[in-house]
Amino acid sequence: MEERIYTVSEFNGIVKEFLESNNIFNNFFLKGELSGVTYYKSGHLYFTLKDKKSQIKCAAFNYKYKKIADDLKEGDSVKIFCDVGFYEARGDFQILVRYIEKENTLGEMYQKLEDLKKELEKKGMFSLGNKKQLPAYPKTIGVVTAFTGAAFHDIVKTTRKRYENINIYVYSAKVQGLGAKEEIVKGIETLNNIDEIDLIIAGRGGGSIEDLWTFNEKEVAEAFFNSKKPIISAVGHEIDILLSDLVADKRASTPTQAIEIAIPVKKDIKENILRREKYINRLIDEMIKSKRKDLEKRRNNYIIKSYIKEIERKKEDLFRRESFLEKIITQVINDKKNILENKIHKIISLNPLEVLKRGYSITTFETKIIKNIEELKVGNMIETKLSNGNIRSKVEEIIISEKEDN
Repeated sequence: MEERIYTVSEFNGIVKEFLESNNIFNNFFLKGELSGVTYYKSGHLYFTLKDKKSQIKCAAFNYKYKKIADDLKEGDSVKIFCDVGFYEARGDFQILVRYIEKENTLGEMYQKLEDLKKELEKKGMFSLGNKKQLPAYPKTIGVVTAFTGAAFHDIVKTTRKRYENINIYVYSAKVQGLGAKEEIVKGIETLNNIDEIDLIIAGRGGGSIEDLWTFNEKEVAEAFFNSKKPIISAVGHEIDILLSDLVADKRASTPTQAIEIAIPVKKDIKENILRREKYINRLIDEMIKSKRKDLEKRRNNYIIKSYIKEIERKKEDLFRRESFLEKIITQVINDKKNILENKIHKIISLNPLEVLKRGYSITTFETKIIKNIEELKVGNMIETKLSNGNIRSKVEEIIISEKEDN
């Protein structure tokens, strides 16, 4: 057998010529379900057409001029009129689309999903009233994702960058394929039983809708909804909304964004605290200054000043009155004292003992004071009281003095 050796360019050229010259690869129909639908500003449309077993890449260049609809989406069942295309420079095989006809609005997979959404919505699983508040400053987070996946490394990297003190618990789970939904459910339940975990992030990196479909499973949605701890759905996709996004307490478009939502930047916290401290100190200073100004105004107020002067005048008047009153009281006391002393002198002067000291005496007969000479007879025994003693004597003679003419 002759040895055939081609360069890559030669081989690609042969393949291209074979495909384009063979009528079987031109002007035919394909039917299947759309996936990865992407409209570009350049006017080109790219998507994948698939069935249960296989898929193929398709391109519709200048789709608007071919009157192709601009509302095609994941899961649409379509029939396309097309040719086989081969991009020689890259060796890419694809279907070149001429026209697209929708067979129904939703593919079988999406129809089941819509039915499930309605069921869960009736149960209130999408209600905002059932959403739990995320903690403002979590200390420990739990993550359910593939340990070897890029999503986990992005989560760790972003966490350490924002707040290096955060603790991370990881439950490594399959995120696509057989057994994935069971592992994700188990992971959420396990992390819920660890007391120190403040919130949970469950998700994965990006991929096709088929890769992400595990997060549309009923069991996974129920696990998100039944989580006792706040939970974030962090699946790397932007266009579609998955069931986990609808039932979670918060939705993030990527695992990295989940960390940005859940964990504050430590530096920002410190700066915010310093700003608040400065703001409070400034408020206190302004309040003190304001109170001082207000107090000064009150001090300088005409009414208050007048009132103070009035008080001072009343105080002076009170002192004058007090002094005057003291003089009056002193005068009254002195007058009373003089009167009392005079009375005392009179009382003393009237005291018989005092009279006796001046040379007078008192004569008694049988304890009766003799006031008149006629009260005595010759021979009576009398007693004469002097200032320093008594004299007893007998009346020998009574001499009556003559009365003086007035």
